[in-house]
Amino acid sequence: MKAGIIFSLIMILYSSTGIAQNTNAFPVRVTVENGVIEGNYDTHTGIQTYFGVPFAKPPIGDLRWKAPQPLDNWEGVKHTKAFGPRPMQTLVFGDMKSRSNGVSEDCLYLNIWTPADRNTKELPVLVYFFGGGNVAGDASEYRYDGEAMAKKGIVVVTTNYRLNIFGFLAHPDLSAEAPYGASGNYGLLDQNAALQWVHKNIAAFGGNPEKITIAGESAGSIGVSQQMASPLSRNLIAGAIGESGAGIKPTMAPVPLEVAENIGLEFAKQAGYPSLSELRKLSTREVYEIYNESKRFGFPAVIDGYFLSGTLPEIFENKQQAMVPLLLGWNSAEIPGMAFMEGQPYTEENFIGKVKQTYPESHDEVLSLYPHASVKEIERSATDLASDRFIAYSTWKWFDMHRKNSDQSVYRYLYSKLRPPLKDKSFISGLAGGTVKKDSGTPDMPAAIGAPHACEIEYCMGNLHLVDDYAWTEDDFKVSETMQDYFANFIKTGNPNGENLPNWPSVEAEDPAPPVMILNTESKAKKASNDARYKFLDADYGN
Repeated sequence: MKAGIIFSLIMILYSSTGIAQNTNAFPVRVTVENGVIEGNYDTHTGIQTYFGVPFAKPPIGDLRWKAPQPLDNWEGVKHTKAFGPRPMQTLVFGDMKSRSNGVSEDCLYLNIWTPADRNTKELPVLVYFFGGGNVAGDASEYRYDGEAMAKKGIVVVTTNYRLNIFGFLAHPDLSAEAPYGASGNYGLLDQNAALQWVHKNIAAFGGNPEKITIAGESAGSIGVSQQMASPLSRNLIAGAIGESGAGIKPTMAPVPLEVAENIGLEFAKQAGYPSLSELRKLSTREVYEIYNESKRFGFPAVIDGYFLSGTLPEIFENKQQAMVPLLLGWNSAEIPGMAFMEGQPYTEENFIGKVKQTYPESHDEVLSLYPHASVKEIERSATDLASDRFIAYSTWKWFDMHRKNSDQSVYRYLYSKLRPPLKDKSFISGLAGGTVKKDSGTPDMPAAIGAPHACEIEYCMGNLHLVDDYAWTEDDFKVSETMQDYFANFIKTGNPNGENLPNWPSVEAEDPAPPVMILNTESKAKKASNDARYKFLDADYGN
């Protein structure tokens, strides 16, 4: 145990030094569609990296609130050794740790890690979309680092996409000027543009353009579900991985174009700039401040008839989605039960009261699905109900639709590993996966009863050694190795199973208790025992 901890500390120090100084690297050049780029070849790891690679024109000036435009060719060599600027955003989630070069509207850059030598061809490719509610996040965050997965024989790409008002504003004037007659969805179109770039260029990095798996967590997972559903992307991917989230009511579901346009027009009027010409003349600072002053949490995705032809249930039920293997799941305690209880103590009276308030016509059924005979049971049920309503149900619906409307393999997990204690007790765990500093007004958090939202990212990507906030144990590294191997196998073959791993069965279309892989210190598959909860919510949400 002691030797393992010392080794982990050495690896943390080594990785931090390597990232900051690249003292072990020499320059390497690759020719892509628009010119030559120069990255680094690390002689200690054998991994080549290309950071801050442009995949579309900067969406600035007249290109603000337009679909991403193809790059112009460049002369000479473009250096791609530092992460590009992250998309415009405010500090929504104080626990996100970026390595990017500032914040800018000029943000359409991606990052590549490849293990390919000069003779390597047709490696599988992973394209990962970061999370952050479509209002924050960054492809350079430590937990998304691609080196560990590249060491598994995979070309890894992380990509930026526009966020909040810059990425999702719809407006009648924007629709009128667009050749496809719609607006909004710019962040999703950025993801598609990155996929198109990868499809055209990844062979130069040893990757196979016909073997691209897309993955993401939270908003990134929602993006994966929407790319699967989009006619623009569904033929560009060979597989999909979703971690906690799908764009299905009540989780960031798209709205009709007219609704989105009215939201954007009302926003612009209240800001005092009702026309598109006035909005485009505003500086980055003015748009940023106007948006922040509005207190909005982003803008919805749009059923625009271009990127999305309908809701995800409509698209999947019509079998119009990407017909590819799908691996997905969620965490065992996505958000605390207090989110449902609204701060009330876990008593039977309080829980029943909240359920009756929330489900006045069907509270008896809800109470039978979420047991409440003791304080411990109430905490578990409140956590389950809060998590289901937040993001677990939408992910389940995605799972259920694809297994019933495709002939592709579908694999489902429940990530359940309790996170270890924080090293620094003056911090608390944040909402988006990292930590935030305590202050005098910070309430004490209850002890975790499961795995919270976003905590699995550094495990599945093999990046515990880069996330230094927690007192990782041998068990944590064991879970990380298992989860990373499952993901790597799926990216390579469309099947997560492999040597020395517990068997992970795929699901059948009509199985009433489909298997779910419980990812924990001792991972194992078992029959689902609580899908009745999701069937109730499915009927309640009308999906």
